[in-house]
Amino acid sequence: MKPQLIIINGPNLNLLGTRQPEVYGNRTFEEYYQELKNLFPQFSIDYFQSNIEGEIINKLHETGFSFAGIILNAGGYTHTSVAIADAIASIRTPVVEVHISNIYSREEFRQKSLLAPFCKGVVAGFGLQSYEFAIRSFLEQ
Repeated sequence: MKPQLIIINGPNLNLLGTRQPEVYGNRTFEEYYQELKNLFPQFSIDYFQSNIEGEIINKLHETGFSFAGIILNAGGYTHTSVAIADAIASIRTPVVEVHISNIYSREEFRQKSLLAPFCKGVVAGFGLQSYEFAIRSFLEQ
């Protein structure tokens, strides 16, 4: 049985491909997700997206005790959600925080992650390839 990973994307990431292409690129996440599944056949990779904080927390709880890894792009919740940070701290599955843009070169409020202290690591600034780098971190286990 293949190790199971899940990519959880937060608010506004359903608009990838149309939302601020100068920051986030022109590809939809669904297109890129298929590429990731082909690139990493050794994993079973699930995908979940929600604009709702509680749904993200529920998905972390649901997968956080049985999956091999979680790749989380919490979008704007990265900087505001104590509840998501608490959820990550409460589960056993390692979480890698991902950002498409370099949050450290953006507005000051985006440069602080409430989630990072509870994550295995953070990948930011490499466009959609940030997800690939996060998945690769689970090859090293």
